[in-house]
Amino acid sequence: MSELTIPHIHHRHVDVDGLRVFYRETGPADADAPVLLLLHGFPSASHQFRRLFDALGTRYRLIAPDYPGFGHSDSPAPEAFSYRFDTLADVVEGFCRALGLDRFALYVFDFGAPVGLRLATRHPEWITGLIVQNGNAYEEGLSAQAREFIANCPGVEGAAERARAILVEEITRAQYEGGTGDPSLVAPDGWTLDQHHLDRPGRKDIQVELALDYHSNVELYPVWQDWLRTHRPPALVVWGRNDPFFTEPGARAYLRDLPDAELHVFDTGHFALEEKLPEIAPLIDDFLARTQK
Repeated sequence: MSELTIPHIHHRHVDVDGLRVFYRETGPADADAPVLLLLHGFPSASHQFRRLFDALGTRYRLIAPDYPGFGHSDSPAPEAFSYRFDTLADVVEGFCRALGLDRFALYVFDFGAPVGLRLATRHPEWITGLIVQNGNAYEEGLSAQAREFIANCPGVEGAAERARAILVEEITRAQYEGGTGDPSLVAPDGWTLDQHHLDRPGRKDIQVELALDYHSNVELYPVWQDWLRTHRPPALVVWGRNDPFFTEPGARAYLRDLPDAELHVFDTGHFALEEKLPEIAPLIDDFLARTQK
């Protein structure tokens, strides 16, 4: 009988400047195992990586935190904590320091791209490789729908109301199932859990604050592109081409600054892992095995 190995996944909290930050962690007992830090998107949390943890957790040390205001992490009211992408990056930076993470490959998806690329520009010496999955850093990757969302800035009439209007089950579900070839491959657990957390007291106020700050990410695109050109990390770009927010040209734009990057585009939507994990996980495994020695 062949040996079946399934990783144990630990669910923990760590204190980061007084915030209780939840995270998932798995990996082999070998202390030298390559580390992959996974940064989730909107409106999700670390649970979006649950199947990837099962697929790769016996070979690599995988760590995925929930940002403040997301998932199982602390969610102070906006009056007590400034919900901006800069401060989310501050917390992830503190999280890395608390866990002693100073050499790792970085997986960025959706909101994880502006958080992770801020971290990378602060600490380029920490980043040993980059996996980008529908994480935009180029203006050509912004759809008309994305540009409308980004236009919701502080001081713009009706911006907060428009941002709040998308925090409903119909739209949360559509983010998962939209653009997929076979919606039956998308487990309802993901969008159901996301909506549960969105509906908790005060959580929608937090998401409105972050929505009104999204414009700060586009303003930093040139900085992140310069970091990519300068540091040339080994990179794997995987993308759902039917993403209504971040379009395929945004995936291909990475090759302008990372000409040696590997690019794979799949016929699926925004949450590409939900439908295409059997195709994407082997690519990640191969990339880490070759680049994270």
